[in-house]
Amino acid sequence: MRRLATAVLAVPFLAACQPAAAPLSDEDVAALRDLGTAYTEAVLAGDADAVAALYTENAIEMPPDMPSREGRAAIRAAYAAEGGVPQAFTVTSVEIDGLGGLAFDRGTWSWTGVVAAEGEPVTLTGKYLMVVRQQQDGSWLWTTGIWNSDAPMPEPQ
Repeated sequence: MRRLATAVLAVPFLAACQPAAAPLSDEDVAALRDLGTAYTEAVLAGDADAVAALYTENAIEMPPDMPSREGRAAIRAAYAAEGGVPQAFTVTSVEIDGLGGLAFDRGTWSWTGVVAAEGEPVTLTGKYLMVVRQQQDGSWLWTTGIWNSDAPMPEPQ
């Protein structure tokens, strides 16, 4: 019984002695910001391959008002199918944080383009949250992404 009590009391102590996960370095934060820049450039170029390359092989993307896209291939296919290139697109990171090879990027976006045939350009704005994981080679890739619009839901008719 004494050994069991000693073992139970030792577990929290031993757990507290584990090294803490390293916070993000300035280089890590810069690399995470670079993902947003690369994404913006790829969207403006209509380059689905470049967009997909920013995600891990098993990433999940959760766009508004549609099913999730699971896996890099599905993400690439969705961007390729969307076609068209926005007239303007910006991504602004508001907060980046993380520990030990896992991080998040929270921010806002603005997209200007034509959403209907022969329509006038509209500007949409919203927010996003990306979960990012450091890869074996030290690079960072998105594992999970979700975004939505700032526009209110349409009124019921």
